Amino acid sequence: MYIHLGGEKIIRSSELVGIFDISIEKSSKISKQFVTHAQQHKVVERIGEEDPKSIVVTKQIVYYSPISSATLKKRASQFVAQA
Repeated sequence: MYIHLGGEKIIRSSELVGIFDISIEKSSKISKQFVTHAQQHKVVERIGEEDPKSIVVTKQIVYYSPISSATLKKRASQFVAQA
Protein backbone atom coordinates (compact mmCIF):
# COMPACT_ATOMS: atom_id res chain seq x y z
CA MET A 1 0.00 0.00 0.00
CA TYR A 2 1.02 3.60 -0.57
CA ILE A 3 0.55 6.94 1.17
CA HIS A 4 0.36 10.24 -0.72
CA LEU A 5 2.42 12.89 1.09
CA GLY A 6 1.56 15.83 -1.16
CA GLY A 7 2.71 17.08 -4.52
CA GLU A 8 3.84 14.10 -6.53
CA LYS A 9 5.39 12.23 -3.58
CA ILE A 10 4.05 8.81 -2.66
CA ILE A 11 5.72 6.38 -0.27
CA ARG A 12 5.17 2.74 0.59
CA SER A 13 3.34 2.38 3.89
CA SER A 14 5.93 -0.22 4.93
CA GLU A 15 8.62 2.52 4.82
CA LEU A 16 6.75 4.79 7.25
CA VAL A 17 8.31 5.29 10.69
CA GLY A 18 6.39 8.30 12.01
CA ILE A 19 4.23 11.33 11.22
CA PHE A 20 4.65 14.48 13.30
CA ASP A 21 3.14 17.96 13.36
CA ILE A 22 5.64 20.61 12.24
CA SER A 23 5.38 22.29 15.65
CA ILE A 24 7.37 19.45 17.21
CA GLU A 25 10.47 20.83 15.53
CA LYS A 26 10.24 23.97 17.66
CA SER A 27 8.94 22.45 20.88
CA SER A 28 11.28 19.47 21.25
CA LYS A 29 15.05 19.72 21.49
CA ILE A 30 15.50 16.06 20.53
CA SER A 31 13.35 16.34 17.41
CA LYS A 32 15.25 19.49 16.36
CA GLN A 33 18.53 17.58 16.76
CA PHE A 34 17.12 14.69 14.73
CA VAL A 35 16.09 16.96 11.85
CA THR A 36 19.42 18.83 11.95
CA HIS A 37 21.27 15.51 11.79
CA ALA A 38 19.12 14.42 8.83
CA GLN A 39 19.82 17.72 7.04
CA GLN A 40 23.56 17.32 7.56
CA HIS A 41 23.38 13.87 5.97
CA LYS A 42 21.23 15.23 3.11
CA VAL A 43 18.27 12.93 3.75
CA VAL A 44 15.65 15.69 4.07
CA GLU A 45 13.23 16.43 1.24
CA ARG A 46 10.76 19.28 1.11
CA ILE A 47 7.60 18.51 -0.84
CA GLY A 48 6.22 21.39 -2.89
CA GLU A 49 6.48 25.14 -2.46
CA GLU A 50 3.93 25.50 0.35
CA ASP A 51 4.86 25.90 4.00
CA PRO A 52 5.29 22.47 5.60
CA LYS A 53 2.62 21.33 8.04
CA SER A 54 4.08 17.97 9.01
CA ILE A 55 7.27 15.95 9.19
CA VAL A 56 7.15 12.41 7.83
CA VAL A 57 9.96 10.07 8.86
CA THR A 58 10.66 7.02 6.72
CA LYS A 59 13.42 4.45 6.91
CA GLN A 60 15.55 6.43 4.43
CA ILE A 61 14.31 10.03 4.20
CA VAL A 62 12.69 12.76 6.31
CA TYR A 63 9.99 14.64 4.37
CA TYR A 64 8.52 18.07 5.03
CA SER A 65 4.93 17.73 3.81
CA PRO A 66 2.39 20.47 3.05
CA ILE A 67 -0.38 18.14 4.27
CA SER A 68 -1.39 18.23 7.93
CA SER A 69 -0.24 15.44 10.22
CA ALA A 70 -3.88 14.62 11.07
CA THR A 71 -4.73 14.02 7.40
CA LEU A 72 -1.60 11.93 6.85
CA LYS A 73 -2.33 9.86 9.97
CA LYS A 74 -5.85 9.18 8.69
CA ARG A 75 -4.43 8.03 5.36
CA ALA A 76 -1.90 5.79 7.08
CA SER A 77 -4.46 4.30 9.47
CA GLN A 78 -6.70 3.34 6.54
CA PHE A 79 -3.95 1.04 5.33
CA VAL A 80 -3.41 -0.48 8.77
CA ALA A 81 -7.14 -1.16 9.12
CA GLN A 82 -7.25 -2.87 5.73
CA ALA A 83 -4.23 -5.08 6.41
